[in-house]
Amino acid sequence: MNNAPVQPSKSLFGAGLLAALAASLCCITPLLAVVGGLGGAASAFAWLEPYRLYLVALTVGVLGFAWYRQLRPAPVAADCCAVPTKSSIMQSTGFLASVTVLAVLLLAFPYYGAKLYPTTKPTVQVVSPPGGAPIWQTRTYRIQGMTCEACAHHVEQAVQQVPGVQSVAVSYDQATAQVRYNSAQAQPAQVESAINGTGYHVQNPTH
Repeated sequence: MNNAPVQPSKSLFGAGLLAALAASLCCITPLLAVVGGLGGAASAFAWLEPYRLYLVALTVGVLGFAWYRQLRPAPVAADCCAVPTKSSIMQSTGFLASVTVLAVLLLAFPYYGAKLYPTTKPTVQVVSPPGGAPIWQTRTYRIQGMTCEACAHHVEQAVQQVPGVQSVAVSYDQATAQVRYNSAQAQPAQVESAINGTGYHVQNPTH
C-alpha cells in the first residue's frame, strides 16, 4: 500500500508560470519589440492589462496550493514495511522553488523592465533655415495603449530616431509624449507616425 504524500503535479507548475507570464506580457512585449525589431507588435498584449490583478491572484493561488501540497506532512503509512515512492526532480522542493522565483520575476517585470532598455539619445543635426536659427517647437501627443513604463521607453526609443528631434519625455501615468524638435527637419506628422509605428496610437496632439 502506497501512502506517499501527493506531490504537486506539473500542471500546477505550468499553470502558475503561464498566469505569471500572461500578467506581464503587456510589458515584456515592448522590450522584445525593441530588441527583436518587431515594431508594432509591442501593443499586441495590451488587452491583458485590465486582467493583470486577476492573473497575479491566480499565480499566487496556484503556487500557494502547490507549496501546500509539497510541504504538508506525509500521512502515517499503514504498512510499516512500505517503501516510500521516490519523487522525480520536477516534483522536488528545489524545482518548485525555482518555478516560484521565475514566477516572481515575471510578475515584477513591470517594475524593473524599463531599466533593461538600451540607452540611446537622439542625434540632432541642426539644419538652419536660410538667414535664421533652428526653429524649435515643442508638441505634446496623447498616446493610447501604454500599460507600463516599458511601453513609455519603447515610444521614446522610436521618437528619438526621427531626424531633428532634440528631446522626448514620455509619461506612462499621464499617457503623453512631449517632444521638442527642429521644425526645419521634423514635422509633427513624422513624430506621430513614429509613435503609431510602435503599436500605440496618438490621440489628438496638442501644442
